[in-house]
Amino acid sequence: MPPARALLYAATLGVLVFVARAFLVGPPPLLFVVAVCAAYSALFVAGVLFIRLRMFADAVVVGPSDANGVALTFDDGPHPVHTRRVLDLLDGAGVKATFFVIGKKAEASPDLVREIQERGHAVGLHSYAHDRLFSLRTPSAIKADLARGIAALEKILGRRPELFRPPIGHTTPAIARVAEELDLCIVGWSVSGIDGFAGAIPDLVEARVRAGLQHGAIVALHDAPERGEHEPAGVKALPRILEAIDALGLPIVALEGWV
Repeated sequence: MPPARALLYAATLGVLVFVARAFLVGPPPLLFVVAVCAAYSALFVAGVLFIRLRMFADAVVVGPSDANGVALTFDDGPHPVHTRRVLDLLDGAGVKATFFVIGKKAEASPDLVREIQERGHAVGLHSYAHDRLFSLRTPSAIKADLARGIAALEKILGRRPELFRPPIGHTTPAIARVAEELDLCIVGWSVSGIDGFAGAIPDLVEARVRAGLQHGAIVALHDAPERGEHEPAGVKALPRILEAIDALGLPIVALEGWV
């Protein structure tokens, strides 16, 4: 069991004991109640925001202990220009990656999604609509979105996606439960370029990725902006990132072998 999940269980048990004691013995000071509620809420929110904690979902966030190499992943595509730029760079380096595509974008560029697969890369689901409030939605809304995304990719590729990266990497008990119901493996990352916003700087993206490179690392970059047409900084930094990985003697391996 991940340590963060064990901590959540222990904290939940502590809160229940706290509530029971309040009923049996009497209410504690208001300041103490506020402090307990704030601490528990902060713990829960941390579990939502940081997928690496694996508080709610058994997400794959790093390779196994005996992993050899690193895995490259790209989010928010496909994009007719930027995604093909990434594909060409990967082809030039002779390596493969996993592309977590947005369902509605995939429907708009089905040939490009097929091209990703035909060029030897894996395609996973990054939700259908990439709702920024996805983690706040009801289980039925989450299931409807993911089912629509699965259907879109299955129609395009002729096979059902198995890998799923939640929008913004946020997880909740509802997202974890729905993903399990739909036989989706949740995938996070151990290294992020933080390149998904328009003001990201390629040099800083490269530095962040370089600092986290080691055997078993799962690198998260973007081959497309979530919205708009600008080229993600991760695309601009990719040639140097590939050079850095090669200089460290780290092979780039298929993520599927780690799930």
